[in-house]
Formats: sequence, C-alpha cells, structure tokens
Amino acid sequence: MKKNKNIKMIFIVFFISSSTLANNSDWAKDAIWYQILPDRFYNGDTINDPTVESLWGVWPWERQDWWEVSPWTSDWYKLQPWEKANGQDYSYQFQLRRYGGDIQGIIDKLDYLQDLGINAIYLNPVFDSPSSHKYGTTMYHHIDRYFGPDPIGDTQIIESENPADPNTWQWTASDILFLKLIDEVHKRNMRIIIDGVFNHVGLTFWAFQDVIRLRENSKYFEWFNIEGGGLPDKSQLNEYKDLPVAFIPNDGTPMRYTGYVEDLPAFRQDKFGPVEPIRDYLHEIVKRWMDPNGDGDPSDGIDGWRIDVAERVQINFWNIFGKWVRNINPNAYISGEVWWEDYWNNKQFNASPWLTPERFDAVMNYRFGAAMFKYFINQKDKIKPSELQ
Repeated sequence: MKKNKNIKMIFIVFFISSSTLANNSDWAKDAIWYQILPDRFYNGDTINDPTVESLWGVWPWERQDWWEVSPWTSDWYKLQPWEKANGQDYSYQFQLRRYGGDIQGIIDKLDYLQDLGINAIYLNPVFDSPSSHKYGTTMYHHIDRYFGPDPIGDTQIIESENPADPNTWQWTASDILFLKLIDEVHKRNMRIIIDGVFNHVGLTFWAFQDVIRLRENSKYFEWFNIEGGGLPDKSQLNEYKDLPVAFIPNDGTPMRYTGYVEDLPAFRQDKFGPVEPIRDYLHEIVKRWMDPNGDGDPSDGIDGWRIDVAERVQINFWNIFGKWVRNINPNAYISGEVWWEDYWNNKQFNASPWLTPERFDAVMNYRFGAAMFKYFINQKDKIKPSELQ
C-alpha cells in the first residue's frame, strides 16, 4: 500500500467472538473494551519514570546519555531538543521515546473510563521489559518495575530470586500495585485481561541471558533454537524471512538464533508448543496472575488473556493453555491474535481452527479490519460489498 501523507487513517481491529463462546465467558458479548499501552496512557507517579539505565537491552544497543523522558502530550512528529542534539532521524528517535505511563495512572483513570461506558480493559504487555511496548519480555512473573512505585526496591527483590524456581518468587511493589488495579477494576464491575506473549521473549529474558553466558552449558540452551558460530555478515538476514536470524556478542563470538524479529528470540517448540520445560514455566505464570494468592478463588486475578502472534505457536498448545486457564477460572476470556498465513503475499489466516471451546473465545479480527479499511477508507482502490471476504 502506498503512503499518502495527506490522508490520516484510522485502523480499527475488533475482538470478534466465535459463534459459540461455549465456555462461560458470555460477559464478553456485552463488553465495551478499552485498550491501554501503559507507557502512553497516563503518568500517575513521576517518581518511577524510566531512566536511561532502563533502556538497556533494546535497540539501539548503546547507552544514550543524552536521553530524556518525552513530554506528555508532545507532538509525536516534532523532535525534542535532546533528539535534535543527537543528530539522528525521526525513525531512530521514536523508538527511544518513553512517557512514564504506569499502573497508578491506570488506577487514577478508572472512574473516567467507567464514565465513558467502558466495562472491560485490555492491557498491552505489562511484564518486566526494557522496551516501550513490552513485547520483549525479561520475566513473566513480575510487572515491569517502572510501572510501580519502587523500581530500585523491585530490582533488589528480583535479583534475590531464582527466576526458574517459583518457590523463590516474591511480590514486588509493582506486582502489588497491579493486584490493586485488578481489585479496583473488579470493584467497578469491570473486567481486565492482559497480553500474553508466549512465542518469543526479549534478549534480556533471564533464560536467554543464561544461554548468552554459558552457551551449550546453559540449562536453558534447549529452550531456544540456537546454532553455533554465525553467518558471515548481517547482509544475509533477508534470506531468513520466516525465522529471522540475529547476532549478539559473547566474548567476541557471534551467536545465531531464530526469533520473531531480530531482538525477540523465539522459544523452541515441539508438536505441543513450547517445549515441556517452558510449558511448565508458563503454567506457573498463568496460575500466578489468574489466582495470585492460590486459594482457588480467581476473583483476585485477571479475567483472561489476549494472546500475541498465536498462529506462530503450535495450535495444540492452545488446547493445553485453555485447560490451564479455565481450570482456574471457567469464566475467563481468551482472544488470540491470528494474523499472517503468508506475510510476503499479504494473505491472512482464516482463524476458524483457533475458534473452538478448547482454544479461543475470539480472535483479533484483522481480516475483517482489512476488509473494512478497503471498503470505508481506501478510496483509491475501494472494493464493492460483494468483494468483502
């Protein structure tokens, strides 16, 4: 699609229910959703604003001493003084921007959302991650430390744990504030679901960092698709369209691995999805956030999940995942992102195989969204109603 600078486009993606919603998540039929990317929503606590240190582990992979938190409501297309000073272009700058939105900001705006008629909130990823979008997870068992009131204290708690052992997991200040958010949402008879990114992680993910340090000697080497050595140069990256290849330094030796994109290492999979040790780990994550105190009453936990790039995970895994979720909360709602069957030829999946009582209640309906775009917005190549698919 050609870009037209004179046209501003709004692309709406809907949660579309299956014909059955056969589980007990009928509440979703009447849900009026509000999607929140936490960093960009509302800054309720300036004390926890991101720091230059919090950017470590994401592009552009170098310390940005000139970096500053971006002013709230500033013009997205206008460079700030610190951005002009570094001499880089706009595409470089916007990936570095952080605004300081946090969990307290969401709590502060719940009454506002309720006044709008919102009764269900979908949060983009909230788990610990150095990126602005949080799709490159560092650890799933903690809410991002800069979303809560005490990033330094949270870091100390995290460093005292063994991330592979749930028995050592504690509750950070960010975690506790997130549980308060859940409680405040439920007090208003609203629901809350969060993004589950279970196909890939960030370079800072604790197990991947162990692999970087120890390579084949790491206990988590088999969690990822890693080959010894490396490719001659990064010019060959474009040859790996389905599973990108990326490089990271380790004592000067490149390491080659597959990922969703260059800086998002993908989990190794078998016919049941992520390999068994990862499945066991993810099961603990589901339990932690759906029934935080483990008493069998899920009212203190989230109400469901939005699953990122679900089509990249073996479909059998979603039967397993669905059972985990509904064993904890039969009323939970699961919506999956099912997107490209063939990205390079702009062909999207028919999502019906994922819409079963054992798997998802709904999908992010990009096919419908694309059809609506072609019908309502794309005046140059407008399609007829009979051409809607």
